[in-house]
Amino acid sequence: MMMAEARNQERDTKPPRRARPRLAVLASLALVVLAAAAALIMTAGIDRQLVDVTQTYEVRNQARELTIALTEAESGQRGFMLTQDQKYLEPYRRAVAGIDTRVKTLVAITAADPRQADRVAAISDSISIKLAEMARTVDLIQSGRPGEAQTLIESGMGARLMDELRSGLEQFIGEENAKLLERNKGIDLSRRALVVAIIVALAGAAILSYSLLSRTQRQVSALAESRTQLLTQNEALEAQVRERTQAIEEAREHAEHERQRVEALLRDTNHRVGNSLATVSSLLGLQLMRTDSDEVREALEAARARVHAVASAHRRLRLGDDLETVSAAEFLSAVLDDLHDTATTAKAVTLKGDFAAVEIGARDATTIGILVGELVTNALKHAFPDGRQGHIAVSFKRDAANVPTLRVADDGVGMAAERTPGEGGLGSVIVKQLANQFDGKPHYERGPNGGIVVTVPLPGVERAAAS
Repeated sequence: MMMAEARNQERDTKPPRRARPRLAVLASLALVVLAAAAALIMTAGIDRQLVDVTQTYEVRNQARELTIALTEAESGQRGFMLTQDQKYLEPYRRAVAGIDTRVKTLVAITAADPRQADRVAAISDSISIKLAEMARTVDLIQSGRPGEAQTLIESGMGARLMDELRSGLEQFIGEENAKLLERNKGIDLSRRALVVAIIVALAGAAILSYSLLSRTQRQVSALAESRTQLLTQNEALEAQVRERTQAIEEAREHAEHERQRVEALLRDTNHRVGNSLATVSSLLGLQLMRTDSDEVREALEAARARVHAVASAHRRLRLGDDLETVSAAEFLSAVLDDLHDTATTAKAVTLKGDFAAVEIGARDATTIGILVGELVTNALKHAFPDGRQGHIAVSFKRDAANVPTLRVADDGVGMAAERTPGEGGLGSVIVKQLANQFDGKPHYERGPNGGIVVTVPLPGVERAAAS
């Protein structure tokens, strides 16, 4: 009797069997609802982060465009001050107008961030001072007071302002890049959390389905359980495939964007170097006009021509898709055109180029361009005195031994019989040193119809490009 009562008491203390499936169903439903709510919240957060990333990109791009516009305005102002040529005022005024527009844009898109707005306000004040200094210089020159303009430039205030502006803008861009990295990390973290929430929701749905199906017959329950597990695994795999596909696409887009950014930076750097060297060339030209000594004038003219050749090589440099190589045909053709357009003695001389499709390293292209400029300049200077007409043929192609070879031939007056070609002048020394960088040695010979033929094999060009 006592044993029967104990069994009855144990039966009364156990929870009803039907209550367990109900609890499992309610828990599964709560899990699904919570996971769905979390997914919605994280999706909204990702949208906000994407808006922030877009704004950061816009702020950074506007700041970089502002730096470029300031540089262009300063270049136009300096060019006008040095040459007093009205053609430099148009790019100067266009750049100044662009600076005002970009400053207003920066102020508008950073208004919501007090720290950014304060930094932009400080930069805007410095820009206003710099623009006023440049405008003052231009007004002084236009009013016939170049001496006062020169005194204002030599005070160094404008250079200090420009350095401070560049430093401030670069620091501003650096901060925006750091923000961009942090926001990208936040987006990545939110995306992962969203995936976890989706997986949790799918798991809750699977548990819910299992709890409901378990209430049916055993055979049907076992079949339904297997099918549910298969569907769950398939959905998880599809989610992983989508996630990885999206990650690969984002990585590809990021890499393409970075490649374009680096290419733009390299092109801008080469252009700036070329502009700086062109300014040096203009200064040498101004000094040349103020010198009475023929010997000094000749030395200054040679220096100006060489500096201009270096500037031309930098401005004409166009990198390939790999950002490591340059097409010799395209690059040297542009350098030759620039030499013809800028050389004062080249009007009566015809320059002809014949360049093969040889890929050369980007770091070596400038050196080869300088080598071509030196040889052509020497030919223009010595082969055609007193405005004599003639031809200069420049070629860069492979010789019989498959070695890239530079050849410059003219039909000018040639060299005196008692002199050995290629010896004695500074130009010959420069050509020899430049050719030696590529394991080459220049060879001079008299042409069959007069003039000089210079052949420079450059076996080291392709090794440098390959490395």
